[in-house]
Amino acid sequence: MKAIEISSYGAPDVLRIAARPVPLVGAGEVLVRVSASGVNRPDVLQRTGNYPVPPGASDIPGLEIAGVIESGDVVAMAEAGLAVGDRVCALVAGGGYAEWCVAPVGQCLPVPTWVGGGLTDAEAASLPETFFTVWSNVFDRARLQPGETLLIQGGSSGIGVTAIQLGKAFGARVIVTAGSDEKCEACLALGADHAINYKTTDFAVEVKRLTHGAGVDVILDMVAGSYVAREVECLAEDGRLVIIAVQGGIKSEINAGLVLRRRLTITGSTLRARPVAFKAAIAKALRQLVWPLFGAGKLKPVLHSVFEADSADGACQAHTLMESNQHVGKIVMTWALKS
Repeated sequence: MKAIEISSYGAPDVLRIAARPVPLVGAGEVLVRVSASGVNRPDVLQRTGNYPVPPGASDIPGLEIAGVIESGDVVAMAEAGLAVGDRVCALVAGGGYAEWCVAPVGQCLPVPTWVGGGLTDAEAASLPETFFTVWSNVFDRARLQPGETLLIQGGSSGIGVTAIQLGKAFGARVIVTAGSDEKCEACLALGADHAINYKTTDFAVEVKRLTHGAGVDVILDMVAGSYVAREVECLAEDGRLVIIAVQGGIKSEINAGLVLRRRLTITGSTLRARPVAFKAAIAKALRQLVWPLFGAGKLKPVLHSVFEADSADGACQAHTLMESNQHVGKIVMTWALKS
């Protein structure tokens, strides 16, 4: 099969098309013929040598796929309501940048379809990484409730556009930050109640103004670093801060007195190395509570660009765009499937 491998750590041009064996399927797994592969920031970090591959995972980058189940554990598929020939999207621990990929059955979800419509494979491939991440952190860890206020740092990112839509779909008030007026407008168009250009406005001051001094209930943070101190300042009583990335650095200095007085919770998580059972529980919740919202028109994929995966330049262009931070929503690569 064709696969995109990291020939050495470095710039996007270290990504190469290579010939790899089709992976073997084990117990509780399926083999998916991949039609589309999602591109995420962890892929960039892996390419630059800053995100070690978990033990047992493929060295091929790629954490989300969409395609057709070709074979696998029949019993496990039956228990999950899946079968050979089904179109699925899946969260994987690696190996997504390839024409064939093995995925745990529990981490597969049917491609959302409804009477008279459905998602394309490229759209479906844009879902798993962000929807698993947002559901696990905003709803499971931070326990966002209807009527509460959610602040999303980086509202125009893949995570951000997902968090906006899920927050609104489940009855929250949503405030986002973004790096330009154009990105702020895009977030508002997706349903955000307020958008703050963090390059021209102090988000902590603006959040206090928008909430009349009360603060927000939940913050989804991909920055960390110096942001954490200001986030603590703009959390409401019993507020919850969830850190899912450290693009601004790993060190933070906070006012611990505010944490005590306001009974704040500061937490965080990574998803890639978590066990299959943990991710399968998220998938089950998504299938029951979230997937029907696509057919109801409350959710939609947000694709910024689609590149050809089996082109020599496709992966390089996708990673270059990711690093430019000029995109709104998701970047996906598609494979030219051959019979």
